[in-house]
Amino acid sequence: MLKHVQTKTDLLDGDCRENRNFLRQLEGRVRAFRDEESGVLVAFGVFFILIILMIGGIGVDLMRFEFTRTSLQNTLDRAVLAAADLDQSLDPQAVVEDYFAKSSMGSYLSSVTVDQGLNYKEVSATAEIEMDTQLIHMLGINSLKAPAAGTAAESVDGVEISLVLDMSGSMGSNNRLSNLKVAAKDFVTTMINSGPVGDVSISIVPYATQVNAGELLSSYFNLTGEHDFSYCVNFSSSDYNSTSVSTSASLQQTGPFDPWYQVETNLRLPVCPERASSDIMAYSLSESALHSYIEGFSANGNTSTDIGVKWGTLLLDPAMQPVVTDLIAKGDVHNGFAGRPVAYDDDALKVMVVMSDGQNTSQYYLASNSYRTGNTDVWFYEGDYDNDGYVERVYTIKSGSTYYYKQATSWSNSYNGFTSASFINHPGTNKYYGSKPFLDGQSKRLTFPELFHQASNEYVADALYKDIWSNSYADQYWQYNAYNSVSGYTKDNRLDDICTAAKNAGIIIFTIGFEAPSHGEGVLEDCASSQAHFFDVDGIEISDAFVSIAASISKLRLVQ
Repeated sequence: MLKHVQTKTDLLDGDCRENRNFLRQLEGRVRAFRDEESGVLVAFGVFFILIILMIGGIGVDLMRFEFTRTSLQNTLDRAVLAAADLDQSLDPQAVVEDYFAKSSMGSYLSSVTVDQGLNYKEVSATAEIEMDTQLIHMLGINSLKAPAAGTAAESVDGVEISLVLDMSGSMGSNNRLSNLKVAAKDFVTTMINSGPVGDVSISIVPYATQVNAGELLSSYFNLTGEHDFSYCVNFSSSDYNSTSVSTSASLQQTGPFDPWYQVETNLRLPVCPERASSDIMAYSLSESALHSYIEGFSANGNTSTDIGVKWGTLLLDPAMQPVVTDLIAKGDVHNGFAGRPVAYDDDALKVMVVMSDGQNTSQYYLASNSYRTGNTDVWFYEGDYDNDGYVERVYTIKSGSTYYYKQATSWSNSYNGFTSASFINHPGTNKYYGSKPFLDGQSKRLTFPELFHQASNEYVADALYKDIWSNSYADQYWQYNAYNSVSGYTKDNRLDDICTAAKNAGIIIFTIGFEAPSHGEGVLEDCASSQAHFFDVDGIEISDAFVSIAASISKLRLVQ
């Protein structure tokens, strides 16, 4: 029997066959792997999830970082603001440290720097938190540093203030005037002492039916100048569209008459006030002088807030610079106010505070230019003519060849003389004098301003001209309507115009409705720079209003 002997060649052929089979199987598996798609999606999904986790981790850590940084910065800002307050009696550094300690951030405070002087305080601070990361440490970022820095300063530099204060008759009720005096004097003290000498100027404009600019200030304007009893101006509606008034344009001076009370001496209640502290006090820095001036306030008359604001705005307008320069040269204004009022785009703060307890009411003025100037036909004598110890006051009117003389409350005509006012003090004695005081020149012929100033009443000089003329004693050239008035409605519109002009120019307006009616409050609120600049107060709350306004003027600000 023959046996098959496996040779080397046979072995080689077998191995080749096995290799070929293996290669075919490997090729099939590679081809299957190549055609398989489900594995690609799984891999991409895993990769995408990793990217989302990484981005989310960065976002979470960054949000934590920003929250931490903001909290640190807010704490620092509050701390330096409180420390820089000039009213803060505690040590500035201790204040900052206390703020951080109470916020559980004391360990993060790096430094505190304080710079302060007589009228300023500046506080700076820095802080830093190092925050451990939660997720982005996988990227090699193990912590983030959150720094904070800030500086706060309080100072009052170059502040110009106009106080426009209501002195109408209603201010004499319910202790309003007394409460105002206390509040206004405290305000003056606060502001005068809030900055270096010359930094804060204060002008006060008291107003009632009119505003008396006073002899000194009015001398810089071109008033028509019919008299020197008082110095009010009858502004036209167009004047309220501007913050300034021309010093060369003619301004109609208000006549010195009383539309309410009959008098035969100086006026009881003139349209243009003549009482103490009724003149404008302009550009003062004297605390004592301002206090004395405020203490002299008295209340009487109607309400003309529009005129008060017009003058208050005017005193803040740069057009007044030449006036202030001259007042400084004459020694009437402190030389620290040189260059004031500054331009509107300057860094100085211009503030007007307007207070009223009412609303605009009628403003009176003489109806005709013929009643403002020139001679009347009235002669006046005052003196003890017969040396009997009594002062005779005699008004004599000459019409043609007839003399009409005043006999207390009635008129008589006489060619030979007049009856003295002392006649009413001696009933039955029939004292009667000849016309010698008139004829020998001792009587003075009165101008219209002099006549009005001595003998006005609710119909204007009714005790003289109108009584005679209404009784047909002579030609009736005196009119019953000797004066006209501007209505409260018109004055509201004028006030709105001047407040708008002032705000547009950059003047900050605070207004105070002091127990005012609703209409008056609404007008004042509209005048204010914003609702936050209007105060509605009663009684002693007026002091709180002035304290708040003073605090606003002595502003705190972040300068870094």
